[in-house]
Amino acid sequence: QVQLVESGGGLVQAGGSLRLSCVVAGSTSTIEIMGWYRQAPGKQRELVAIISNGGSTNYADSVKGRFTISRDNAKNTVYLQMLGLKPDDTAVYYCNAHFWGMTFWGKGTLVTISS
Repeated sequence: QVQLVESGGGLVQAGGSLRLSCVVAGSTSTIEIMGWYRQAPGKQRELVAIISNGGSTNYADSVKGRFTISRDNAKNTVYLQMLGLKPDDTAVYYCNAHFWGMTFWGKGTLVTISS
């Protein structure tokens, strides 16, 4: 059974930083793509950042220069370092992994930025 477990969310002031982690359990093959998405209240889920098994990355324009995605393939873990957080970054952040021809999601971790 595949499980994605996120951690690291919380409440921080604007300008602060957080580091999210997501462990993918139950995978017995290479995870092709790992990523982070977010959903703010009343809005659709949107891409934040993705990273391939080879380390190629892609970011939403709104987080470029502030967020950094990375992964540890040996640990099946993906990270999201978030700096310079803004109130607009407030959302539930979801981990995402693609392998076996399927896409798996975590349950999300809440990030709240106070102004």
